[in-house]
Amino acid sequence: MGRSKETVNKKETEKKKQKKKKEKEQRRLDRKANAKDGNSLDDMIMYVDEDGNFTSTPPDPTKKTEINEEDIVIGVPKKEAEEPEDVVRKGRVSFFNDSKGYGFIKDIDTQESIFVHLNGLIDRIAENDKVTFEVEMGMKGPNAVRVKLAE
Repeated sequence: MGRSKETVNKKETEKKKQKKKKEKEQRRLDRKANAKDGNSLDDMIMYVDEDGNFTSTPPDPTKKTEINEEDIVIGVPKKEAEEPEDVVRKGRVSFFNDSKGYGFIKDIDTQESIFVHLNGLIDRIAENDKVTFEVEMGMKGPNAVRVKLAE
């Protein structure tokens, strides 16, 4: 009589595989039996209240607000043209170095310190002079240009 080709270890692993397969099938059948198929649409709908929270109760129709379709903006709104009403600003020179050719002007209204370069000057300026100027954005921030002495 010949010896069986299957060893004890192979038989045990085969039994484990069969057991796992049966357990998996049992779990699948349990899920199928306990599934909530056939729920009505009303049971599945969620609503958003006025505070932005999810709720299962429908909103109060008396609090409904009308929105015009034209008021809805999809995307980034176009930037409106800024009014050039106060282009010329007034300020006082807080620091200016003639040898290096730059300085700073303190705006009288906003108390903002704005960089000024020799190339942006119309009149010669010195520290504590009252000046009028315009502001343009440079690579490192606002720059004062068309700087003149104030009358």
